[in-house]
Amino acid sequence: MTLKIGDMAPDFTAETTEGEISFHDWIGDSWCILFSHPKDFTPVCTTELGTMARMKPEFEKRNCKLVGLSVDPVENHKEWAKDIEEVTGTAPNYPMIGDGTLAVAKAYGMLPADEAGTSEGRTPANNATVRTVFMIAPDKTIKLILAYPMTTGRNFDEILRVLDSLQLTAKHKVSTPANWNQGDDVIILPAVTEEEAKERFPGGWKTVKPYLRVVRQPGT
Repeated sequence: MTLKIGDMAPDFTAETTEGEISFHDWIGDSWCILFSHPKDFTPVCTTELGTMARMKPEFEKRNCKLVGLSVDPVENHKEWAKDIEEVTGTAPNYPMIGDGTLAVAKAYGMLPADEAGTSEGRTPANNATVRTVFMIAPDKTIKLILAYPMTTGRNFDEILRVLDSLQLTAKHKVSTPANWNQGDDVIILPAVTEEEAKERFPGGWKTVKPYLRVVRQPGT
């Protein structure tokens, strides 16, 4: 199964470090970031989980829930959390899904659907493709998919930036240019007519090209 942006995020029920969750019900009316890991007690992932824990308040400000996943049972996650806190200063403060049966990894296309066995005996190299970030909107559709190699730690500032862009562009008829950050100018969607643009952006805009109209970010 290959997931694409715009697809419905697969629903599932799973055990986590904070008890059993039914994924869609757990998301509720929030945004959600699901980020996965190939194995517990792996070095890069240890730094990532602690970083995400420190950044959790920023995601909460944006009505976004965090949930991790690793291809190991929940009990292993709880032991790993001690290392994460020791190394980074912050233990995971969001649920970590135990995917010992590989069911969630398969549902999200991170492992082949016909992959045999369980997490038992598997190595990080076997699970190298289970290093993906899925950003999910309140309507449960996937808005972002980012896959990372095991040797490259994820940039969660970038993920926060994308969340800001997605929430802004979901509310206003704009898109965000390259290297955009909160408060920077944005682009009026080409589908917006001049008449509608005058109503939506009474302060005016700069026409760089007929298809490229730059305007101050709405709400700033």
